[in-house]
Amino acid sequence: MATAVAPEQCFKREIERKDGTFLHINQFSIGDVGCVVWDAALVLCKYLETKQFNRKRRHAFLKKSVIELGSGTGVVGLMAATLGANVTLTDLPDLQDLLKINITENKHLITGSVQAKVLKWGENMSEFLPAPDYVLMADCIYYEESLIPLVKTLKDLTGPETCIICCYEQRTMGKNPEIEKKFFEVSFFFFFFFFL
Repeated sequence: MATAVAPEQCFKREIERKDGTFLHINQFSIGDVGCVVWDAALVLCKYLETKQFNRKRRHAFLKKSVIELGSGTGVVGLMAATLGANVTLTDLPDLQDLLKINITENKHLITGSVQAKVLKWGENMSEFLPAPDYVLMADCIYYEESLIPLVKTLKDLTGPETCIICCYEQRTMGKNPEIEKKFFEVSFFFFFFFFL
């Protein structure tokens, strides 16, 4: 069960938005991979604000439903919420307090809506249906044991109109290249054979 977060457990990072305002993102000083803002999340945040992304989709997020998988600090989903999306930030129970702190800290910038919910990959997705317009993922491809549950979640969560946007850092050390390759192989199998 998650516990309240003491201020001394957090440190802040400011993420500048295109309009000159800042997202204020709290991070845990101690914890697993979801407790800090990773570079892939920053890259995806910046991409979501680009003219190219928004021109192709004419205000891509305005009033659209968005689910962020493996939200961690929630920075990517919060960026989408500042662009008008109705966002559900999802992660494991131990990150819910951090997500709620970051939602509260950035409420003044949100033009859509945002909420945090527990979602364990591979489990029942009925609470998150109907399928969202967008699924966002930043740096979710790193644990081999989570690949099949992640792909199952993507399959169960998405519909034919859902746009999945995945940003990750390509890592070349250790097992990372194998894990990345396996993710795309498994994804192809699930999506190709299950959507035929």
